[in-house]
Amino acid sequence: MIDVIAFDADDTLWHNETLFSLTQEKFVRLLANYHSPEWIEQRLYATELRNLQYFGYGIKGFTLSMIETAIELTDGQIQGRQIQIIIDAAREMLQTPVQLLEHVGEVIPRLAAAYPLMLITKGDLFDQETKIAQSGLADYFTHIEILREKSEATYQALFKKYRIDPQRFMMVGNSLKSDILPVLALGGRAVHIPYHITWMHETVATDAAAPAPYVTLEHIGFLPALLAQ
Repeated sequence: MIDVIAFDADDTLWHNETLFSLTQEKFVRLLANYHSPEWIEQRLYATELRNLQYFGYGIKGFTLSMIETAIELTDGQIQGRQIQIIIDAAREMLQTPVQLLEHVGEVIPRLAAAYPLMLITKGDLFDQETKIAQSGLADYFTHIEILREKSEATYQALFKKYRIDPQRFMMVGNSLKSDILPVLALGGRAVHIPYHITWMHETVATDAAAPAPYVTLEHIGFLPALLAQ
């Protein structure tokens, strides 16, 4: 019943959001003398959303948003050495080795032997390509797509491009907003594997409006058994 299984990358196959969370904590401490942690986080998030249309997702856009927020919250008084701290933190993020989530290293090769696999991720092209190469998983995927955004329109375009019947397609990911709901709306199947941290932009108020049922798994290690059913 399933012709293609597609996987999200960040926080589905390897850790990602923890890097952003730790760097944001450093950023908040950097500006602690100016504002409360809550206000700094709120302003940074607002800046990130405003900049998505210009810089997209990923570490580089996040870094530019931190610098812009620092300038705004300090009324332009931020010092060059403090901006350098932000840049160094971003560089550290980019240099952090890819760390696969538990069970991924065993499950992906196993499924690749039985199904055509796709990798569908979004973000900065260079950063995503680097992580995919470092993961050691690239050869297990028949197709790899790095998108600017994940929406019904982008999934529909992929179905058309690869001549995929949505009813015989399964998407596996950690984000209800990006990985699950758009695929269900197009008649596909979806498996939600939550990550312990979710960026606010990827949260949804409720999943009660999901257009079709989907399965939630504690971790990817349970996926082969689900497919066997």
